[in-house]
Amino acid sequence: MDDRLAIIEVVQNWAVWRDAGDWERFRTVWHDDGWMTATWFQGPAEKFIEVSRVGFERGVNILHFLGGSSVEVRGARAIAQTKMTINQRATVDGALVDVVCTGRFFDFFDQRAGRWAIVRRQPIYEKDRLDPVDPSVRLKLDPELLIRFPEGYRHLAYLQSKNGYSIKFDLPQLKGPVVERLYAHGRAWLEGAASAFPAGEGPH
Repeated sequence: MDDRLAIIEVVQNWAVWRDAGDWERFRTVWHDDGWMTATWFQGPAEKFIEVSRVGFERGVNILHFLGGSSVEVRGARAIAQTKMTINQRATVDGALVDVVCTGRFFDFFDQRAGRWAIVRRQPIYEKDRLDPVDPSVRLKLDPELLIRFPEGYRHLAYLQSKNGYSIKFDLPQLKGPVVERLYAHGRAWLEGAASAFPAGEGPH
């Protein structure tokens, strides 16, 4: 139970410190080889910290809210799943909008020198929606662009692409072979897999 509580605390600290721009403490939730995947970013945690800091300073508004966590511990390794929402505010087609994407953080944890920290964070995107901040605004989205993006993060990807981000198209959603592969490798991680990524994926 102590290990589970320590892991949940790391998950909570990730959201609080990242959204507050507390970059030095945010760095402590990761191991040195930590890896972050998002719709708009895939790379080392240290690089994620830097691009997040730059975005924060120029007014990018991405916030995270957490729900319950389920943690499975096996020795010095763990998998944590945490219900979450990603909330982003930005201008789309001349209107200020909010996107809310509901999903889970799927985290690969390792305990090193007595410290639990994240080795890999992979969000699972379940559903999303987009609303104008001013409810009197009538917003018409580009249907050809919208339909290009996966259903689980369609509106989030639409907003981000309109704001200059490149979007990764094959991320895990609520169902399907991509999320099943993630679950399978989570089990492999707990059983001692050499990497938090299957062969051919992740950092090379």
